[in-house]
Amino acid sequence: MASYLILSPPGASNRSDTSDRYRDDTRFICDGFSWTAFLFPTLWMLFHRQWLHAVAAFLLQGIALELMRQPGFFAAGATLLLGVRALAALEGRHAVSNRLISRGWKVENLVSAHDLATAEEIHFFALEQKPNPDIHPKNWDISAINTNTSRPGPSFGLPGYDGGR
Repeated sequence: MASYLILSPPGASNRSDTSDRYRDDTRFICDGFSWTAFLFPTLWMLFHRQWLHAVAAFLLQGIALELMRQPGFFAAGATLLLGVRALAALEGRHAVSNRLISRGWKVENLVSAHDLATAEEIHFFALEQKPNPDIHPKNWDISAINTNTSRPGPSFGLPGYDGGR
């Protein structure tokens, strides 16, 4: 199961706004391994507008390839190349979310789901639910809750224990 970080754009009115515009602008970023970023790290970073990271990845991959051509340094070059690719695949999406947050996007939620469609369904269903106005503690009838006759009165809001299950 993957975790999805849900970001709303700057200027979004509020969390209860479930209009089509809000749904279209909300970003769901999967926190997990990206095969595309592993296979093509520089192109993946350019596509996601991570300009400085793309330049660094390109230079490090060039150095790694040159090391692999030198006698006795093949293992060092391969390790560097694999490291750049693994770092892009594991932390690339985190860098994208950090860039959006620094530009004013707000973190709305974190949802665990099997796929993107399920994460969207969970998030937007939770937004559509209206809170129950009668849940406030001053509306509670304490006499109906406390049925323990050996010790009358509230017991820190916990249900009484009468020995059964």
